[in-house]
Amino acid sequence: MKPFLLLASRAEDDAAAEEYEAFLRFGKLKPHQLQRIRLEAGPLGHLNPDEYSGIIVSGSPFNASDPDSSKSDLQLRVESELGALLDDVVERDFPFLGACYGVGTLGRHQGGVVDRQYGEAIGAVEIKLTADGRQDPLLEGVPESFSAFVGHREAISVLPPNAVNLAGSSTCPVQMFRIKENLYATQFHPELDVPGLLTRITVYRHAGYFPPEEADAVRASVRHADVSVPPLILANFVRRYAR
Repeated sequence: MKPFLLLASRAEDDAAAEEYEAFLRFGKLKPHQLQRIRLEAGPLGHLNPDEYSGIIVSGSPFNASDPDSSKSDLQLRVESELGALLDDVVERDFPFLGACYGVGTLGRHQGGVVDRQYGEAIGAVEIKLTADGRQDPLLEGVPESFSAFVGHREAISVLPPNAVNLAGSSTCPVQMFRIKENLYATQFHPELDVPGLLTRITVYRHAGYFPPEEADAVRASVRHADVSVPPLILANFVRRYAR
């Protein structure tokens, strides 16, 4: 089997390590089956999708909708590299799954509008599949309604013209969409369980997602959430595209 590729951009080692372990665990992959490239650590360089079964882009502290004038050189580099990669990936309709940050990258690349209209605070929300979502093979075995963790400042407010909306929530109409047959993005985190979110609350308590003094209350609010369904999407992605 060709490995899958995880493109990550978290500079904080604790969050980055736990994120990678979560993709391994829920994708039911061994370390040699999931190659990771940390984009914040250095240039991506040439990448040949033919060497992989599929590509996953994980969450990021970057916001695609921020004005370019406010973005760091690092963010601008990462965005440029991902944009060039998506030129190739979309043309090929190559298996792709973007988790949270993937909405901004794939959505903007395909002509959607990403802004702060539908940001959501850290916590569990109810996700509901659309009619198209109920028929999508990547959502096989996923119930029509389920809980998932979110925490994002930006989201899709206008879908790309060629996108299919697969799921939404009451506070964010586009929680998952598909481009062509094999390109997916989720606004919620399919890899995030309670321990993983608790780590991120600690790591990012000064990142502006919530007042730092409310960190204990935010932790308490998520400790008993049932987010057992979203990892099925990762397992489905691996099962469907492993080759």
